[in-house]
Amino acid sequence: MTNDIIVIGAGIIGISTALELQRRGHQVRVLDRSGIAAEASQGNAGAFAFTDIVPLATPGIMRKAPKWLLDPLGPLSIPPAYALKIAPWMLRFWRASWQDRYTASVDAQTRLMTHSRAALERQITATNGEDMMQREGQLQLYEGEKEFRASLPGWELRRAHGIDFQMLESPDAIAEIQPGLDPRFTHAMFTPGWMNTVDPQAWTQHLAKAFLALGGHIDTATIHALKCHDSAAVVHTENGPITAPKVIVAAGAWSHHLAHTMGDKIPLETERGYNTTLPAGAFPLRTHLTFGGHGFVVTKINGGVRVGGAVELGGLKLKPNYKRADTLLHKAAKFMPALDTSGGKQWMGCRPSLPDSLPVIGPSARSSNILYAFGHGHLGLTQSAGTAELIADLVDNASPAIPLTAYAATRF
Repeated sequence: MTNDIIVIGAGIIGISTALELQRRGHQVRVLDRSGIAAEASQGNAGAFAFTDIVPLATPGIMRKAPKWLLDPLGPLSIPPAYALKIAPWMLRFWRASWQDRYTASVDAQTRLMTHSRAALERQITATNGEDMMQREGQLQLYEGEKEFRASLPGWELRRAHGIDFQMLESPDAIAEIQPGLDPRFTHAMFTPGWMNTVDPQAWTQHLAKAFLALGGHIDTATIHALKCHDSAAVVHTENGPITAPKVIVAAGAWSHHLAHTMGDKIPLETERGYNTTLPAGAFPLRTHLTFGGHGFVVTKINGGVRVGGAVELGGLKLKPNYKRADTLLHKAAKFMPALDTSGGKQWMGCRPSLPDSLPVIGPSARSSNILYAFGHGHLGLTQSAGTAELIADLVDNASPAIPLTAYAATRF
């Protein structure tokens, strides 16, 4: 079987990329072992977090990490059974937190966010997707003056990069935007430009429908390896090889295994995120809520409420620890006293994370016929439309909208 372009992965990155390529006149086939939005794109918070330009690896982070890691239900944890395996990644994470690398990561993240915001608006317009958007802003909440003041350098950094926000310094000011929060939250920052989708899975399916309407194809296939042959790439599947001039790897947390078959060793780890989705009527939520000190968010999904977040660096094979979801829901009930926690549905998803919080966007070091689009961590939805345009530019031999050196597979 021969195709113009193969996209591996039917999550938000893969579907957005396939749609953009199909829209530009290419014939595209998407391959995924499980189907559209079956993994991390299925149950995430639905946020387009364009204000999140600060990487996870910040200066001084390693002084805080031991305290977090000792709490198995804390905002950042590593299961003991996985600690030794992740040690090399943690060393890279530590190096990424040094001031020079941190500053470079912020600059690169800002460029990608700015491009992705504009690309998302183009995607919404092209697919008539405005009805699937919630433009209700975000509240970043703080318990007391000390926690609030400690956050200010990060907000000044955002201001320097053109991000708009409003400072709220009393529970009453917070209640004007979101009533019903515990008064322990004395300060907040409100980012009015923040966006959410009504449902990340439905949004991905909406884009997939647009892709199919343009003549694209989506097939189920388990992929074992990638190889290069002359001027083409070969995708080895359970049903035999598929050849194409270009192959894009957008398989999320599983992508590095495919890259490894090409000889590209990319230090990708898995941020396992947990959440509970409550039915409609659980709480009168007006805006996206971020409880940064506790590592979770509360967001509106299809009229219901989704409580989730935290980072568990636990790989792909360990069993889910749904006590983490229980802990987040218990905290949310304390912070939002009127929250009805009954009837919830739990979920765990695997987010592909690289030590410097930047994705890999660009060609394999071994062949320009294979392009990578993965490693976005918890920002895959946010950066999906922007990544799609950048990959399509590379396929078209056009100059990308932003320089791609910071996102190269060879940076490791």
